[in-house]
Parts: sequence; structure tokens; C-alpha cells
Amino acid sequence: MHQSILICHSFMRWLVLASLIYSIYIACKGYSYKLPFTGKANLIRHWTATIAHIQLLFGILVYVQSPIVKYFWRNFKEGFQNKDTVFFGLIHIVLMLLAVVFITIGSALAKRRLSDEQKFKTMLVWFSIALIIIFIAIPWPFSPLSTRPYLR
Repeated sequence: MHQSILICHSFMRWLVLASLIYSIYIACKGYSYKLPFTGKANLIRHWTATIAHIQLLFGILVYVQSPIVKYFWRNFKEGFQNKDTVFFGLIHIVLMLLAVVFITIGSALAKRRLSDEQKFKTMLVWFSIALIIIFIAIPWPFSPLSTRPYLR
């Protein structure tokens, strides 16, 4: 796999998390304090979705090149016997795709809401669900879905 794709993928995953957490913070603050949905809040909404889409592209590039994924799809029956292979071959990509779908829907709905309060609430709900899905899709050392050490 090309090293620059891996570097971009690694950088983008942190950028997705940072932008998503910041968006949720802005949405929570705006909703709680009944703030106006400013151009800055709208840009944060927009860029969070854009960053997630860019990361999705890098993620798909890494996915199709992964030896674990290739093994899983070539040896489906045997691959399904190993939880790590199933996780990286199927569960991780499905959950990450789902998270990007939630970010996309949340961003589109928030953009179309009429009141500032509803814009913030929509962002808060949809982006929070996406963040929860992303946290489930991470191969934590304590995860029942897959285990990977913190440092490799």
C-alpha cells in the first residue's frame, strides 16, 4: 500500500474525531444557550461533513488494499471464524459507513431547519450518534468485537 495514503488516512481519522467533537460542543452550547446559528456554526457543520467524506475515501482505499480484508473475502468461511478478521473485513467498514451516513444526514437536515434551535439540536443528535458509532467501530484493546493493543 502506498505510504502517503496511510499517512493521510491516519491524519484524517484524528481530524474527523476533532471536528466531530468540536461540532457537538458547538451544537450543545448553541442549543443550551439558545445562541444564533451563525455563519461560523454553519461552516463547522459543513466542514465536519466534508472531512468525514474525505476520510471515507481514504478509508475505502486502505480497506481494498488491506491483506486482512483480502483474506476475509477470499476465505469467507474460514475468515468468519476469527473475530478480528470479521471485524476488519466487515464490521468496521459497515459501522464507519453508517457513521458517515449519520453525519451526512445530520448536516443536510441541520442546514434545512428553519430555527436556530432546531439547527443546533439536529446537529447535536445526529453527530452524537455518529460519534458513538465511531467509538464502537474502533478496535479498542477492551472491545468484544476485536482487540488491538494501544501501541503497535
